[in-house]
Amino acid sequence: MMRTLFLQAPSFEGFDGGAGARYQNRREIKSFWYPTWLAQPAALVEGSKLIDAPPHRLALADVLPKVKDRDLVVLHTSTPSFASDVKTVRALKAANPSLKIGMIGAKVAVDAAGSLAACEELDFVARNEFDFTIKEVAEGREFGSVTGISYRNADGRIVHNAERAILHNMDDLPFVSPVYKRDLQIENYFIGYLRHPYLSFYTGRGCKSRCTFCLWPQTVGGHNYRTRSVGHVIEEIKYARQAFPQVKEIFFDDDTLTDDLPRVEALARELGKLGVTWACNAKGNVPRKTLEVLASNGCRLFVVGYETGNQQILHNIKKGMLVDVAKKFTKDCHELGIKIHGTFILGLPGESKETIQETIRFATEINPHTIQISLAAPYPGTFLYKQAKENGWFDTNNADLVDDNGIQIAPLHYPHLSHSEIFSSVEEFYRAFYFRAPKIAAIVSEMVRSPQMMKRRLREGVEFFQFLRERREAAL
Repeated sequence: MMRTLFLQAPSFEGFDGGAGARYQNRREIKSFWYPTWLAQPAALVEGSKLIDAPPHRLALADVLPKVKDRDLVVLHTSTPSFASDVKTVRALKAANPSLKIGMIGAKVAVDAAGSLAACEELDFVARNEFDFTIKEVAEGREFGSVTGISYRNADGRIVHNAERAILHNMDDLPFVSPVYKRDLQIENYFIGYLRHPYLSFYTGRGCKSRCTFCLWPQTVGGHNYRTRSVGHVIEEIKYARQAFPQVKEIFFDDDTLTDDLPRVEALARELGKLGVTWACNAKGNVPRKTLEVLASNGCRLFVVGYETGNQQILHNIKKGMLVDVAKKFTKDCHELGIKIHGTFILGLPGESKETIQETIRFATEINPHTIQISLAAPYPGTFLYKQAKENGWFDTNNADLVDDNGIQIAPLHYPHLSHSEIFSSVEEFYRAFYFRAPKIAAIVSEMVRSPQMMKRRLREGVEFFQFLRERREAAL
């Protein structure tokens, strides 16, 4: 077995590039998701090590000495971080010329040839679902015999091997939490709406929904929701509770855990027996009967992608959601005591000044506990990317999707709506939602009841206003 290092490389200060991040960028409040898609192949490769540089505040100078005694380095990359990651690859190869270096992630999955052409020091990229692909590379197999990779052969020609079949028996994958225990400081991972410290991992891959903007199902995960058995998940929960007694909440990072209602109910009942507090990504159409089961078995919070309050835009992006259904779902959650972190996207096809205001009114009406506002991001490999290129909505000078500081930009524009109008609407949205008397009162009440929450919200408030200031400066 090759001595293998799995690396989330340093890039922008505070940049969350991990595969758990729905968007790779800096956030309003400093947040870091676990690098689960690096930890999964790391769990398959004996003797490997995982370094997640951004949350551990490691610079390139800290990482370079770690490759002196390694044979193979595997980096996770993304469209926003790719240019920086290429510089890291070159520095790693200079530090240890005998290294084999590969990349994984949606960026290289959809543009294997372009990624290899951009960096001669890069030996291979693993396309699509890459866990066992990387295991075979780490076993020292000849590149030509490993399905699912693209590589540069001895003549310098780029070769694309056959696709690897997707994994159907998800129980074949080992737990990722032992890798977290071995290599990560979990207190460095925090999300504003989750209890700290939290732990997250996947119970399945893929998503039934066909949202045109969503990166993972269209590039790596697929639209067939493949799941681990409930028993397999519960065994990892039991391990994690012993390994991380300080954890206050488990987050299931599946694209949509509620895609399979009978399974999520069965999982909830087992979690309830253990007394686990948990949260997950959910679609805003879960029936009340299921919500009641989840609420009574430890489910504290949903992350719900509402995206917009305009029905036509929901149709445009193939969300498969009705505004009225989302309203009823949210009302049910409020009544059952399940908190919601609502996510919204500005600048999707069909957006206008009027629909932005409609979405702001919708968000204040349904009143989730917290919100996150993102800018429509046409990641390569998505239908939105193809659509934006064909219609002239996407300028090539915005291809990295973030600015020089890792802050998300507004890469799309329309004849009736400019980049700057979409960009500035994010701050307007946040202010309209949070600077309401009832919301301010709720936040203050939460802080008064908990000294820990008081400290946390004050820190987040400082970060939030600093972030808004940087956005304004970036817009100038």
